[in-house]
Amino acid sequence: MALHNDIGHMGEDATCEYLTKHGYKIRERNWRLGNIEIDIIAENKQHIVFVEVKTRTTTFGEVNPEQYVDEHKRRFMTVAGNAYVKHHNIDKNLRFDISGILWDRATNRIADIHYFEDAFHPQMRSVYPSSLNGEWKWHRR
Repeated sequence: MALHNDIGHMGEDATCEYLTKHGYKIRERNWRLGNIEIDIIAENKQHIVFVEVKTRTTTFGEVNPEQYVDEHKRRFMTVAGNAYVKHHNIDKNLRFDISGILWDRATNRIADIHYFEDAFHPQMRSVYPSSLNGEWKWHRR
């Protein structure tokens, strides 16, 4: 496995440990919908949480790892999250979080972790059943 994949997995491991310590149950890791992947799906009593993990060994200028989650990735996470809750018939509040991890290669440990709860809100936020065919659809607000 390539070094960048190993570092990514170590960041995901660290994020899972962080979530578990804060009372979350890890439901899935690296869940896929076609070519879209959600790094971690966790839950607590109130929320189902979709987490994108960005792990880097250095910052580039003033750009932290979590800042690499762009609008394109957020849209993919929204689509995948919607599919996940529909497929598993989940009736909880959805939340999209981001974990930014800075990994120190010299010590092979985490140098810094920034965890952002409720990091973004999808543009299409509300889900309602269609009156025509019973399918769930996202409706714009």
